[in-house]
Amino acid sequence: MPPRAIIAGAGIGGLTAAIALSETGVKVAIYEKTDKLEEFGAGLQVTPNATRVLSRLGVLERVRQFSSRPDAVLALRGSDDAILMRLPLHDATRRWGADYLVIHRADLQAALVEAVSGRPGIELSLGAAVIGFAAEDDIISVGLQRDRTKVRDEADLLIGADGLRSQVRSGMGFGAPDQVEFTGSVAYRATLNAEDADPRWARNEIVLRLGPEAHLVQYPLRRGSIINLVATVKSAWEAGGADQQWDGEPDRSTLERAFRGWSKEARALVGAPAQWRAWPLYSRPPIPSFSLGRAALVGDAAHPMVPFLAQGAAQAIEDAGALRRVVARTEHIPAALAHYSHDRVERAARVQREALRQGRIYHLDGPLAYARDMTMRMLGPHGLERHYDWLYGV
Repeated sequence: MPPRAIIAGAGIGGLTAAIALSETGVKVAIYEKTDKLEEFGAGLQVTPNATRVLSRLGVLERVRQFSSRPDAVLALRGSDDAILMRLPLHDATRRWGADYLVIHRADLQAALVEAVSGRPGIELSLGAAVIGFAAEDDIISVGLQRDRTKVRDEADLLIGADGLRSQVRSGMGFGAPDQVEFTGSVAYRATLNAEDADPRWARNEIVLRLGPEAHLVQYPLRRGSIINLVATVKSAWEAGGADQQWDGEPDRSTLERAFRGWSKEARALVGAPAQWRAWPLYSRPPIPSFSLGRAALVGDAAHPMVPFLAQGAAQAIEDAGALRRVVARTEHIPAALAHYSHDRVERAARVQREALRQGRIYHLDGPLAYARDMTMRMLGPHGLERHYDWLYGV
């Protein structure tokens, strides 16, 4: 009889892990606590280290239907839109072995759900939350909450893909679900209908504007029909907490003050959306292991990270690829998961640290900002490619 896995969570990490495990012959049951997989979030950058894994899992072509390839990443000085660097992406496949894509989070999730639904070895159950687990001989027993009813299920392994406030992570001894730290930054997200926006904003590039204690990102989604905007601002605001990340209704005057003194175009972009959503950014420190016996963590449950390297979804997808490799070559489940942890912990921790560092660099002011700008200009396109080889070229 083939081994069976339970996955807690049907986000990007959980769905991709399910596909990866099914590729090795493992039967998979996904339990998702929400009653409906609703559209939420906005844009994602799916970098070559992630698209390479999606290709190996046979789902990249499905994802391509909803995504697009930006021409470049362009960094501008926020005050006057002076060009600091331009990283062309047309050569991404030759340089890093895979495409650099942008996609709406809901579209990526929909593509993965479609892939999951087409595989007979995967079952997806909504309205069921994993609330605990215990090792019992050669199985792992998992507690589930369905409305007010508590039930149990059994499997050979458990994958915690249940996000920042992971119950599985807590059960493995790596901190209670509420032990998260506010980073001091809030990401404000919005989308614009491209038909109603200034035509200059519809460029097929990822545009990054940098300034003191804030930065602004824009790029097209859904074949250029909408423009994704992310404004990240240093803030003391912590209202709502991590459980209400996509329900935060920001004070527009706070957002507009953060970009006062920026270029006319930057201020126009900030003022254009009818509605912004506030996402306070939280983090958790790196942990020494992603596995314990028959349980393992993926995605934000394992390594929550700030979005300044655009690696949250990409690292979750990398986790799934690593799971596929180890489970395919190691029959003993605890040993396979230990190998998975060994393969992933150091790299994921580095990405966590580098993402935090990148955020500090983005928000520099005064002489330090001048030094940053000069360094970016001196690197040039080829220097920038080399700078990201460690991240995209694995």
